Amino acid sequence: MRRVTERRRTLRIRDGAVSARPDTLVTEEPLEIRLNGRPLTITMRTPGDDFALATGFLVSEGVVAAAEDVRQIQYCAGTNDQGENTYNVVDVRLAPGVPVPDTGLERHVYTTSSCGLCGKASLEAVRTTARFPIADEPRLRLSPALLAALPDRLRAAQRVFAQTGGLHGAALFSEDGELLDVREDVGRHNAVDKLVGRAVQSGGLPLSRAVLLVSGRASFELAQKAVMAGIPVLAAVSAPSSLAVDLADETGLTLVGFLRGANMNVYAGQERIDLGRD
Repeated sequence: MRRVTERRRTLRIRDGAVSARPDTLVTEEPLEIRLNGRPLTITMRTPGDDFALATGFLVSEGVVAAAEDVRQIQYCAGTNDQGENTYNVVDVRLAPGVPVPDTGLERHVYTTSSCGLCGKASLEAVRTTARFPIADEPRLRLSPALLAALPDRLRAAQRVFAQTGGLHGAALFSEDGELLDVREDVGRHNAVDKLVGRAVQSGGLPLSRAVLLVSGRASFELAQKAVMAGIPVLAAVSAPSSLAVDLADETGLTLVGFLRGANMNVYAGQERIDLGRD
């Protein structure tokens, strides 16, 4: 397995002074995910937690929801020019009785902006495949002060970002603000998939008492992944998209954006925010 960081020689110019020195960069490599031996998707990711990434991706697509839905995950033979295994191909074998969508999952994937589906179809796809209705779960009550403290806790836990400055972070917190897990990746969607996949592997779905925090914006894709994992609160340090807000309204997801210091915007699910008013 390749390391998550690599060293590259660079020319540094600082205030007119020029020097040559190595710099630490985050590793980016493709991962092909196969389902029952058939190619499913390719994502550019930071190597590591590949089995969790594949599992979390299948959760977001409504294919699996528990560890027992997966019979086996293994690396396939993907080789470089020297004949060495790149560990960039993963095959997920479903347990007997777990169905694969009839439409052919490689075209069924609706998470990417290039898939050609309209917003209404995307919302309907999530609504009909979500297994853990968020609106039916007990309501969390989170104070603005608790939410405001989470970005600093995420940043402090991003060890590879501290070395490279080139990674997205995603973290799960308890309703009391305890950091439960954190993952980093060049793709924010991959970081969330790794979190969800690790939760599946430990029997932790649905994550009905957790808060998901992402270091970038809150796209429809990330809102979808939260809903499919049963996560009731998604917070982001940047803006949400309009379709992410629509999905939050549709499913009962609490969606917080521009979470920076004591400031934040609550776009949906305001009833979970405890403002201390009687």
